[in-house]
Amino acid sequence: MPKLLIYIVIIVPAVLIGLGIAVYTFQEKLIFYPEKLSDKYQFHFEDDFEEFNVVTPDGESLNTLLFKVKDPKGVVFYHHGNAGNLEGWGARAVDFTSRGYDVLMYDYRGFGKSTGKIKNEKMLYGDALLIYKKLLYDYKERDVILYGTSLGTGIAAKLAHENHPRMLVLETPYFNFYDVSKFHYPYLPNSILLHYQFRTDKLLPDLEMPVYLFHGTEDETIPYHSSVRLEQLSGKVKLFTIEEGSHSNLNTFHVYHEKLDEILQ
Repeated sequence: MPKLLIYIVIIVPAVLIGLGIAVYTFQEKLIFYPEKLSDKYQFHFEDDFEEFNVVTPDGESLNTLLFKVKDPKGVVFYHHGNAGNLEGWGARAVDFTSRGYDVLMYDYRGFGKSTGKIKNEKMLYGDALLIYKKLLYDYKERDVILYGTSLGTGIAAKLAHENHPRMLVLETPYFNFYDVSKFHYPYLPNSILLHYQFRTDKLLPDLEMPVYLFHGTEDETIPYHSSVRLEQLSGKVKLFTIEEGSHSNLNTFHVYHEKLDEILQ
């Protein structure tokens, strides 16, 4: 048998099978990139903030920051991406405090000072809902804006679907998680391998509140076309295109702030 044929028939399938097994077994390590912080770490931000922990029913602790302004117009409940921790993500709070809103951020399990490990999609939703319910002790639901970035867009969309916030804002959202995995790993049977679905495409058509999307045309992590397809699902969804924007720099563009002013005024 020619060497090229052996390579095609035996080696390539073996490599793909091995890669598939690795993806199935270790997908949390492929999806989440947490950076831990000591529980004694002191945050420093220009905005005033309070730090507290929310204890989950299974005894884990979710580290949370509440950035405060005088006479807030409402509160932005912010769900960050799949890497880093609040030390870095906290810098985004000024995008909303400068517009008169309090901002609540939290680290997922295993990120920053939060304890535990992410084991499934249901756990992520449960933790977000737990914090959302606590938020409603201090804010009327009509004053809550749900904001998600990258990974956090699926979590924010699920919360919006199960509750009644004022609006939902998604920055660099995916159509669903299968769609993203297919973009990065086109030769794997992702529908079989993935534990995580994040079916944003199934949730948005049911929403009654306004939904706003921000996406850059040069995004190489979650393709811009994901948001184009999401906008087509419902008349409630409005896409703001950031020309030449990539995955992590949209708030450096004037048009981002222009549109944020428009929806948050």
